Amino acid sequence: MTVRRLRRQGGEPWYDDAAGRLVRPYTISNGRTRPTAHFDLLTMVMATGRRPVSCQGPDYAQVLRLCGGPVSVAEIAAHIRLPAAVTKVLLADLVDCGAITARAPAAVSAGSASRTDRALLEAVLNGLRKRL
Repeated sequence: MTVRRLRRQGGEPWYDDAAGRLVRPYTISNGRTRPTAHFDLLTMVMATGRRPVSCQGPDYAQVLRLCGGPVSVAEIAAHIRLPAAVTKVLLADLVDCGAITARAPAAVSAGSASRTDRALLEAVLNGLRKRL
């Protein structure tokens, strides 16, 4: 998918300082709202080193640059300033073409032996109270 950068007569990109880029998010994902793979906001993704043939364009390149090390879906969405739903579609495309791998966050079972330490939680609460 290639996203053309709209340009004014002088060759300047169509940006509005207050609104940001003028290309709507649904055009980046070709109108798709559902990714082909499941992603949680905490899912960790990382580049495999493979250069995708089918997933090209500035948005895919930007996502791949961010995936040099393990990074969460939420962090990527924040960096590229796109809604999480659009980011998940881009990431699913990159997973489908083998350019990135994704790992879901580990689930914590209800009867887990690693209980929350009350003293730690109280120390965090006290620290927050001092800062506020």
